[in-house]
Amino acid sequence: MQRIPVQLALNPYNVVIGAGSLQHLGVELVASGVKAPRKVLVVSNPDVAGPYGDTVLASLRTSGFEAELLVIDAGEDQKHLATVSQIHDAAHRFRLERGSLMVALGGGVVGDMTGFAAATWLRGIAVVQVPTTLLAMVDAAIGGKTGVNHPGGKNLIGAFHQPKLVLIDPETLNTLPAREFRAGMAEVIKYGVIGDPELFALLEDAEQLSDASTLPVQTLQTILERSAQAKADVVAADEREGGRRAILNYGHTFGHVVENLTGYGTWLHGEAVAIGMVAVGELAVQRGDWTPDDAARQKRLIQKCGLPTVWPPLNQDAVLNTLQGDKKVLDGKVRFVIPDSIGSVSICSDVSSDQIRGCLDALQ
Repeated sequence: MQRIPVQLALNPYNVVIGAGSLQHLGVELVASGVKAPRKVLVVSNPDVAGPYGDTVLASLRTSGFEAELLVIDAGEDQKHLATVSQIHDAAHRFRLERGSLMVALGGGVVGDMTGFAAATWLRGIAVVQVPTTLLAMVDAAIGGKTGVNHPGGKNLIGAFHQPKLVLIDPETLNTLPAREFRAGMAEVIKYGVIGDPELFALLEDAEQLSDASTLPVQTLQTILERSAQAKADVVAADEREGGRRAILNYGHTFGHVVENLTGYGTWLHGEAVAIGMVAVGELAVQRGDWTPDDAARQKRLIQKCGLPTVWPPLNQDAVLNTLQGDKKVLDGKVRFVIPDSIGSVSICSDVSSDQIRGCLDALQ
């Protein structure tokens, strides 16, 4: 098992990565300081609960935990307060106490909603993240961001609630649809652009990146470890996104616009982020912040992963209005993460509406 510490001042925890680790969840929980017996509510969705639910329950029960499984619908269009209420209802039925915990078994949507439910049940109980999608493994499960969507924007309702443990079993990717795997690769590319040029080069040198089943085991392990380490380092330096952590939103500002205006579920989150990275790359080129060559390298790598790169036909006024509703707006100004080079970005609040319109004209 590879253990990557998230070194927070108050609530540090480990990201545990290892093939077959799903069978050892109970043991890893005990090792992290969560002692049995106590009640555990495992929250999952049908596609994940089928192949992995029994394994997780057996692991927890063998270690002395009293575990139950709740299966919810968990598409992006289900990421709202009504679904969180289903988790709260189950917590009430199962009589979860302040010493109990929830386990999120699934992708980023399950993780976000379960984390938010845990943060708000009895004013906060423990949560454990067990991500089963690449996107959740490298990004969503690490860092304590939880939340749900609002008609006005993505993840506008939420809380910071750090997990007690993140357990990643790469073998769960064997049942992940290829489209979901490709969507996760967008977040991996993000880490390369914002601070890891060696990872970016490794991805460029790989024969293919669009199918987990033919990706060499060591390449996948390296992707998971470097991505998790990058996320852990940024979160440890800025737990609540007061400064540096905002670089993790690279590609997301435009990406959230795409998700919102095309309708949640039209594009997977990672697909929208890929489009958003191409868009902000074009914006950076127009501003003179990075070179057309770097923008072209990024676009080629995104295409290599089988991800979309074409900006959809969206009304420019609607785009600008949606940007103003983004949760990262500060003093009325949209903050963009702008690339300087492959491996370096800056947080900018001086992007004008005219610059955004010029970028959108070029994209369309």
